[in-house]
Amino acid sequence: MLLARLAQVSREVAATSARSRKTALLAELFREAEPDDAPVVIPYLAGRLPQGRLGVGWKVLGRPVAPAAGPTLTVREVDARLTELGKVSGPGSQAERARLVGELMGAATEEEQRFLLGLLTGEVRQGALEAVAVEGLAEATGAPPEDVRRAVMLAGSLQTVAEALLTEGPAALDRFRLTVGRPVLPMLAHSASSVAEAVGRLGACAVEEKLDGIRVQVHRDGDTVRLYTRTLDDITDRLPEVTSAALELRGSRFVLDGEVIAFDGAGRPRSFQETAGRVGSRVDVATAAEAVPVSPVFFDALSVDGRDLLDLPFAERHAELARLVPEPMRVRRALVSGPDDLPAAEEFLAGTLARGHEGVVVKDLAAPYSAGRRGASWLKVKPVHTLDLVVLAAEWGHGRRTGKLSNLHLGARREDGSYAMLGKTFKGMTDVMLAWQTERLRELAVSDDGHVVTVRPELVVEIAYDGLQRSTRYPAGVTLRFARVIRYREDKRPQDADTVEALLAAHPEVRR
Repeated sequence: MLLARLAQVSREVAATSARSRKTALLAELFREAEPDDAPVVIPYLAGRLPQGRLGVGWKVLGRPVAPAAGPTLTVREVDARLTELGKVSGPGSQAERARLVGELMGAATEEEQRFLLGLLTGEVRQGALEAVAVEGLAEATGAPPEDVRRAVMLAGSLQTVAEALLTEGPAALDRFRLTVGRPVLPMLAHSASSVAEAVGRLGACAVEEKLDGIRVQVHRDGDTVRLYTRTLDDITDRLPEVTSAALELRGSRFVLDGEVIAFDGAGRPRSFQETAGRVGSRVDVATAAEAVPVSPVFFDALSVDGRDLLDLPFAERHAELARLVPEPMRVRRALVSGPDDLPAAEEFLAGTLARGHEGVVVKDLAAPYSAGRRGASWLKVKPVHTLDLVVLAAEWGHGRRTGKLSNLHLGARREDGSYAMLGKTFKGMTDVMLAWQTERLRELAVSDDGHVVTVRPELVVEIAYDGLQRSTRYPAGVTLRFARVIRYREDKRPQDADTVEALLAAHPEVRR
């Protein structure tokens, strides 16, 4: 497929707000694509490079290059050139990167140059959300959309499913099953402002502790155990104590969902940074495990003895979990019959907070496990308002913060894949955090006017705030009140950040 065709569709998708039109455009594109194009076309539509960061800044990208007269570049040729670019390192690397970028831009037409520049700077904003791409792929191949959606959830990759569908047609979907050893995207929770709201929405439910740890999916097949994060990274080698715990469980073939968390000597949770630091440590694992041991705490069972449990009600999945996992390794919970039983839920929340955890997750007992989706049947409740937002830019500090990137510009996701700025904050930052974020944001920088450094929207930060207020200054019509930084969430992707729509739904008092 020519890059020019992809750039054209990207532009046309960006120009329409109608979901049906976006779907039709993507379906037409997928019909034209070869199976081998899919691993490149899909990330490009989402504004991502399969290679990740390439170390190319505006000093190189800002150099004008005369465009080609006509389109000749294919998407796979571009991918190969960018892979070559990503391998450049060592002395003379800056000059070599400039040469390779110049050659690529010189082979591109003017429209292709604009598209490539957007990809390389992280500024592609065409609104091709994965959900729309799934619908387009289904329309292009004649597969039922719900079957494509489920296959993507189980494969953990739209590219993989697309390549199979474009090669074999709808019959290819039969092989995407829940398989021990192949991670699936986890089910996520929406937010509720209170336990009363959550119980009122769900009725009969389980109220479970919300642990401030790292999500982990544990796969065991006999004596083999694999551990995966919420982003499907394999972290087995980093957590030998979790592997040992999994091998002590009653079953021999299962997939369990849970968290790993570090506790202090009194049994209270250690800080998230300590847990995250331990999970992220790859060096001298034995010493790290001794200094900061982590414990698995399970709350769901996805597969047991080769039986897929995803479509079973949560109550039945938990019964399977309880059969395999002893109570000390299961998350604490209380069963609530409905709004009339609210005092029990409130009491459980108070106890959870007293034990040092951050809140509760209220779960519908009748709901299936919606892998890869933020389902309305799981509602998280925290005593303070928090959001996971994306850093869009940062301002150079003054006074003792001179030389540091301080005031963060915070954005929430829109439905079209872009970001709406909700405000700024410089509060809650330690000196260590300031130094770290300055270095990290400079790596993501796409421009610097001496006051504001605009960055690629890749870094997720957890923000606490006291509420919302209307504001004509910001595109969503609202801004955060008294926003302050809690921590950076490097375990989350930008697409995991909170949405404008969810934020407004949680604050009906400011809804326009």
